[in-house]
Amino acid sequence: MELTWHGHSTWHVSVGDTDLLVDPFFDNPKTDLEPSEIDTPDYVLLTHGHADHIAHAGEFSDATLVATPELVSYCEAEFGFEDAVGGMGMNLGGTVECGDAFVTMVRADHTNGIMTEYDIDAGMPAGFVISDAHPHDAGADTTTVYDAGDTSLMSEMRDVIGDHLAPDAALLPIGDHFTMGTQQAAIAADWLDVDHVLPQHYDTFPPIETDPEAFAEYVDDAEVHVLEGDETFEL
Repeated sequence: MELTWHGHSTWHVSVGDTDLLVDPFFDNPKTDLEPSEIDTPDYVLLTHGHADHIAHAGEFSDATLVATPELVSYCEAEFGFEDAVGGMGMNLGGTVECGDAFVTMVRADHTNGIMTEYDIDAGMPAGFVISDAHPHDAGADTTTVYDAGDTSLMSEMRDVIGDHLAPDAALLPIGDHFTMGTQQAAIAADWLDVDHVLPQHYDTFPPIETDPEAFAEYVDDAEVHVLEGDETFEL
């Protein structure tokens, strides 16, 4: 599994022959790429409907969309997506097969209104657990990453995601203000019991500027990988 960070919360995840693009937003200082320079992925995964997570989703509308039904409906109308998992999206707790990947939607503690003149409700915000085998296949030798999306620290990381879905790595927001900060994200890494942590959602705007190396100092048992923009980590 390859994880490429394009800054903020935008990740290109490759599982076997399947490419997934999470929360496409390229107007950030960590990437030099334009959306047009990215090959259309097989799947686009959206954690929630805030502009800094869906701004460039429409550039990849030929992909299959993975999001809540409410967000799928919005993206169909706004961006022209014609294909979604299950024909209607998915919801919290569900697992869908996406090519060579299995994607489980999990809870995130955040908001999810799309602030237009109509103030659209985009359903619940989410995180994703992405694996190369079904997460409940006890006999499988799996490689699994958890993308927390935008969230605060929550006990579900310890009681459900870490305990039952058992990710090897976690993509955790550390910017504070809108999500967890460095210290709460370090607690999340401990609760998840992962081997690898990759920080995200920081240094994009002044309110979320932070030092990822300081975050690394708070993390005790996992290896922290601070990526440069457009850098790839192989899990």
